[in-house]
Amino acid sequence: MYFGFEVARRADDGTLMMRNGDAFSLALGRWDEGVRLPSFLHFGFAAQAPDDVHAYRDRFSADGLELVEEWDEPDYVSVKVRDPSGYVVEVSWEPR
Repeated sequence: MYFGFEVARRADDGTLMMRNGDAFSLALGRWDEGVRLPSFLHFGFAAQAPDDVHAYRDRFSADGLELVEEWDEPDYVSVKVRDPSGYVVEVSWEPR
């Protein structure tokens, strides 16, 4: 849905294996109740330009996702959103 991920396969235990065009693999599986996510953990994706970060922010908002944090500075633009499982996902841009 975001970041170009496609389902590569689904394992017998229900684990969903996904991959994007940059060959980034992501395995999503079930966990037992009561597991708590650490407060610092997040996943980050680099954007090519500040406007790309703004476009993600607008899309996240339109889809009703919780925006956790935003930065819009000359040398750093970022948006962090909480996914349905509670993980924080960041899209950011900074000059190289």
